[in-house]
Amino acid sequence: MLDAPRPPRTERLVLVGSLFALAALFAWWQHDSPHRIAGLLLFALPPLLLGFGALAGNAIARFWAGVFALGWFSHGVMVAWADAAQRPLALAETVLAVVVIFASSAPGLRARFAKKRPSA
Repeated sequence: MLDAPRPPRTERLVLVGSLFALAALFAWWQHDSPHRIAGLLLFALPPLLLGFGALAGNAIARFWAGVFALGWFSHGVMVAWADAAQRPLALAETVLAVVVIFASSAPGLRARFAKKRPSA
């Protein structure tokens, strides 16, 4: 599998918290929709499942959370631009997606930019 560095506990909790917050945001957003079940399955279920995977320390769940967050970011920006009535929820989605992107990428960024140890 992937031999990715395991993130510190605080980074993992930030990632998990933001994924669960996204799931809650999407659930709230879909509560009045006539297509509530489809909306919950499409929007709220993925961050919820990825949050449980990230909570368990799964590197693949962390990777897919970052990939999905790019779509959530794009969706949030598009809805904020197009619909003034839904702008607050869309901006919250955009902010949470950015947090997920940085939290899921932090271990790799830290490893990439870490100071090289001098070889003896």
